[in-house]
Amino acid sequence: MIIPSGLKKFVAGLVVGAAIAFHLGINFGRDKPLLSNPYEKDVVQRVKQEAGKAVDQTREAIHQATEPARKEAEKRLSK
Repeated sequence: MIIPSGLKKFVAGLVVGAAIAFHLGINFGRDKPLLSNPYEKDVVQRVKQEAGKAVDQTREAIHQATEPARKEAEKRLSK
């Protein structure tokens, strides 16, 4: 089967364009510069940030949960 050369160029351009658009779309979705490496290893940074948030939230929850008991203990000690 003979494929016209115009169709070959079109399909090749479509494949190359889709590959480039895929990489640009990943960077656009991550709010990074469009021409940067979309496969950078920034997982460690994200894990550290999320762990820090979890620690802060846990610390606040513990503080709120122990606040009444702390106030009660301070009342008893001040008498």
